[in-house]
Amino acid sequence: MDGGRSEVYRAVADEVEAITAGEGDWIANLANIAAILHERLPFFWAGFYRVVGDELVLGPFQGTTACIRIPKGKGVCGAAWERDEVLVVPDVRNFEGHIACNSRSKSEIVLPIHLPGGEVWGVLDIDSEELNDFDSDDAAALVDVVEIVEGVLARG
Repeated sequence: MDGGRSEVYRAVADEVEAITAGEGDWIANLANIAAILHERLPFFWAGFYRVVGDELVLGPFQGTTACIRIPKGKGVCGAAWERDEVLVVPDVRNFEGHIACNSRSKSEIVLPIHLPGGEVWGVLDIDSEELNDFDSDDAAALVDVVEIVEGVLARG
């Protein structure tokens, strides 16, 4: 990740913290967080999937039309949920079982989001049109955003 992007991530985390501080509605907060990520970062899709039974169901997002339901363990999102780990995928064509919701997606990062007891609530999914567009620095910066989301969910 270049130095310019790390500054943007810091600003994004500050903006996400500020916009969610006084709001208790998680849908409104996640909608605004998706908008902030999509507007401030150079990626074509940013959004959330939430766990409903044995599937991830599309939540607030910004970008192109998306897959609505993803089974546990399927695709990058389902695998991140099942493994309960951040997945950075440099080239989605090389990810076993990738679900092509949009052919523009070339690389992807998915971060699990947890409830206060540790259960996975859902995932933050970000897609790029560029190959190798995410690395461990992106993951670390986005963990800060996920921690804010976890706080939002803990409030209600």
